[in-house]
Amino acid sequence: MDAIPLPRFEELVADALDEVPAQLMDLLDNVVVLVEDRHPDEPDLLGIYEGYALTERGADYGGTLPDRIMIYREAICDVCKDEDEVAEEVAITVVHEIAHHFGIEEERLHALGWG
Repeated sequence: MDAIPLPRFEELVADALDEVPAQLMDLLDNVVVLVEDRHPDEPDLLGIYEGYALTERGADYGGTLPDRIMIYREAICDVCKDEDEVAEEVAITVVHEIAHHFGIEEERLHALGWG
């Protein structure tokens, strides 16, 4: 499908974040969620977590820029046939990337169905 306009896509990301349980959102530490059209090196990538997972942070962690969760609008729209599918894929991608912040590895996420 054609890419959903950026303002609407950002609403879908905000909706997905609203669905994450408050207890988990309270544990997010120094993280920002951003929307971009595509990853510059991997244009088919739907999302990415860039930073230091909570499980990797030691006593020396501090004063660093926020970790980033990037959600890629055009890549997600490429694999979906309608806005409902986009909303579902955005939710899956948001949860997937938040899980990386908590130190959950790719293999475990796939085993849990959060591809």
